[in-house]
Amino acid sequence: MSSRAPGGESSVFLAACRRAHHDDEVPVWFMRQAGRSLPEYRAVRAGIGMLDSCRRPDLVAEITLQPVRRYGVDAAIFYSDIMVPLAVAGVGVDIVAGTGPVIAQPVRTAADLERIRPLDPDDLGFVEEAARLIVAELGDTPLIGFAGAPFTLASYLVEGGPSRDYARTKALMVGRPELWHDLCRRLADVSAAFLAAQVAGGARAVQLFDSWAGALAVADYVRYVQPHSAAVLHRVRRLGVPAIHFGVGTGELLVPMAAAGADVIGVDWRVQLAEASARVGPSYAVQGNLDPALLGAPWPVLADRVTAVLRSGAESPGHVFNLGHGVPPDADPDVLGRIVELVHAEGAAIRREARLRRPAVAAPAGVAR
Repeated sequence: MSSRAPGGESSVFLAACRRAHHDDEVPVWFMRQAGRSLPEYRAVRAGIGMLDSCRRPDLVAEITLQPVRRYGVDAAIFYSDIMVPLAVAGVGVDIVAGTGPVIAQPVRTAADLERIRPLDPDDLGFVEEAARLIVAELGDTPLIGFAGAPFTLASYLVEGGPSRDYARTKALMVGRPELWHDLCRRLADVSAAFLAAQVAGGARAVQLFDSWAGALAVADYVRYVQPHSAAVLHRVRRLGVPAIHFGVGTGELLVPMAAAGADVIGVDWRVQLAEASARVGPSYAVQGNLDPALLGAPWPVLADRVTAVLRSGAESPGHVFNLGHGVPPDADPDVLGRIVELVHAEGAAIRREARLRRPAVAAPAGVAR
């Protein structure tokens, strides 16, 4: 039986984040569950630009709620874009179809930093309003707030848009460390303010996306990136909500990413969850990690992969089922619905089996069991 309760305070999702779901069903939600794969999303977004849609609280609420209604997932994810707080902070940015974020004036010098102004709560009133509208409709399903991590935001600002090798970003990072750290401190403030607005509106958990941190060597991550992600996560901890920390291709970074201060470590499909949990230790839950490329496989094959993820996740003290990255735009919504049903049907039994298989810990001599 699920441990859901009004307001999501005792939801199975939050229990898993806090490593306290024991034999409850495994919670499931999907990164990019609200978006291009849904026909209802394409209908309401018709003729409306991405950044414009993110500034309309009524539209943000409707899009956020669509996958909850369709799939019965255990958490909603706030519909927005990691570029939204940067646009509010004064950065000239456009979301170009087929390309992604394009920065009008890339950040290359100290003078460029002055275009990134600090945010205050009034700047993000539309974010808080949207979160309140969503929470009012969600009932017992918690809302997850989200933001881009400083490195991923910086990579877009320095490169001027998406990149394959992050060459300019890495060169600036190691060649002009003072400028780099100044940039990332500003971005940490922006991300923290964006998360705080969502929590003020009722979000009960947050996810920090460091989507492109996997391009870094461990030593560079620890020196140039981890302190700034830690600054964001430290401010989230003061808000009293659990935090998920996620990146793509970050198998070698899982330990320092965990040390930055999250409660849940998001894992992509390259590392099995049991291995990821062993690396970071028992103080963290894990999230993931079905390869989204497999969504087009025949159902029996895909169902076996879903079950394999559940079995691997059962070796961790807490598991939130998800994909290893976002829902692809061509994903079949019916397949995602079947995954939700399977996770809910099988997750609890698989966790119980895993618990029973673990050897009992012997009591110290002279201590009664």
